[in-house]
Amino acid sequence: QLQLVESGGGLVQSGGSLRLSCAAPEFSLNRYAFGWFHQAPGKEREGALCTVNADGITYYADSVKGRFTISRDTAKNTVYLQMNNLKPEDTGVYYCAADSFPSNVRLGRPENWGQGTQVTVSS
Repeated sequence: QLQLVESGGGLVQSGGSLRLSCAAPEFSLNRYAFGWFHQAPGKEREGALCTVNADGITYYADSVKGRFTISRDTAKNTVYLQMNNLKPEDTGVYYCAADSFPSNVRLGRPENWGQGTQVTVSS
């Protein structure tokens, strides 16, 4: 498994914003698809919130469309998740994941996972 390191989590009020980062020093962003996943407290990890393919094509789950934006900086080998208008139900651990097959990321079975970063949204 290749290294992915998330950062940027924290405590924010409802309606606020956070930007998560996923450092991927061992990856070529032009060869891998990346995704962000959410695990709410006491629940199983959900399917992909959003993904970005090696060619830059993005996908968003309905629950985050218009609020979250996935992006990447190939020069920094970093993938970002900009989260706006956060809601209490967005609370949980956010994981970055990557796979050379985009379908694996979309289906929630990528080969490479980060350790996660905690996001807490207060009401």
